[in-house]
Amino acid sequence: MGRLFLLQEQCLRLMGHSMDSQSNDDRALTLGLKHFASLLLVISAEYPMMSYVMYNRDDIELVTASLSVVFTNLLTVIKISTFLVYKQNFWQLMHSFRQIYPKSHQSASDVVGHDYITKDNNFAALLGKAYCISCACTGLYFMLDPILKIISSHWRGEIYIRELPMPMKFPFNDVNTPGYEFGFGYTVFVTIAVVLYASAVDGLFISFAFNLRAHFQALQQRIQQLTFDQSAEEDHEQMIQVVQYHVKLLDLSKQLRITYMPIVFGQFLITSIQVGVIIYQILTHMDNAMALIRFFSFFGSIMLQLFLYCYGGELIKNESLQVGVAVQLADWHLATPKQRRSLAFIMHCSQRGMLIKAGFYEASLANFLAIFRAAMSFIAVIQSAE
Repeated sequence: MGRLFLLQEQCLRLMGHSMDSQSNDDRALTLGLKHFASLLLVISAEYPMMSYVMYNRDDIELVTASLSVVFTNLLTVIKISTFLVYKQNFWQLMHSFRQIYPKSHQSASDVVGHDYITKDNNFAALLGKAYCISCACTGLYFMLDPILKIISSHWRGEIYIRELPMPMKFPFNDVNTPGYEFGFGYTVFVTIAVVLYASAVDGLFISFAFNLRAHFQALQQRIQQLTFDQSAEEDHEQMIQVVQYHVKLLDLSKQLRITYMPIVFGQFLITSIQVGVIIYQILTHMDNAMALIRFFSFFGSIMLQLFLYCYGGELIKNESLQVGVAVQLADWHLATPKQRRSLAFIMHCSQRGMLIKAGFYEASLANFLAIFRAAMSFIAVIQSAE
């Protein structure tokens, strides 16, 4: 099996983060400044974006077009800030999952559990790559769009007022040289930071979620394979291993929830606002094919981000609940009273699924569908108003 979280770790390394550097005190200050530089870069982009909003405040279409990008940038600020605050938690989660992987298949009886973990990690790696490519393609489209317009206008002999890739207005002439080139380059660096952090932080969440799902399934398999026909010492040892395995998974689930709580809250809140803004843009640009492609791509990108968190939360909740079902399907009636108490402890801990939530937002498919239905209702309201 390939190294876990390899793609996400590579993205973080490109931004200057490394698990190996966490224990090097001599470089702590230098690395800290370097890490906060990326945060300040993304935060600084809010100024030209909000300047664009204020400059065009009388044009609702331009304002809504820029607000969708403003909110995306703000969400990235939340993700970078959360990563910097809980950086040790991120590395610890990655280390913990790498450590418990061999423990899930110590004997031949755990081969099915091993298959669960291998399959889910391979799928998580594939999904992470697809998500990274999706983010990169969206960012690349924004970068190439003004360049293609310049080339097309030059080829047709038309006068074209140059536009920046993102709706920004700088406190200098950003239409002519050299202001335009500076603004364009600045936007490229901001976009790279946004794509890398989104790929790393969001990709890590879905990888953690798939790992937990696989380990919960491996635990269910181990519980159902309990025989209670060995020696008293061997039965006691296997029961201890099962209980410790379950407690470890619950601890990892809680650590994941705490670490991603600010991101989950920001993801739901900001996506809810973005959906309304982008839907309005789509309905007001039905006659512009290029604009529709851009807005549908952007809409798909933000909904995909939300779906990753909702789907991951749904997996963890369902599989943690199924542990209690696995106990009921096991040969618990053959167990000793002491072993039954251990099984009852596992069932008690499994009565409530592990929820990934922040405040009143719960990462679940039901809430994802609720936001999607709200978007469809918003379309109907706007169309009826027109």
